[in-house]
Amino acid sequence: MILLLKVVDTFVFVYMLMLFARIVSSWFPEFQRTQWMMFLSFCTDPYLNIFRRLIPPLGMLDLSPMVAFFALQIFQYAFKLIIVSLFR
Repeated sequence: MILLLKVVDTFVFVYMLMLFARIVSSWFPEFQRTQWMMFLSFCTDPYLNIFRRLIPPLGMLDLSPMVAFFALQIFQYAFKLIIVSLFR
């Protein structure tokens, strides 16, 4: 059980880092064509696009990444609660 919780925590942490790097890279268009950023886009854009469809940008401000971070944290918390309650 502890191993499963650690794996989920690590996955969520790494994915949040990837999301953060993807969001920051969007401010620098010259980085968008690098292989590393193309990999980040491939991994994170499908998840971000879910929230972009739900919350359209307000002018230059895109609030969907904040909601995406929040949803990922809710998933992590709910998963932990389920796993702990199953293995009591």
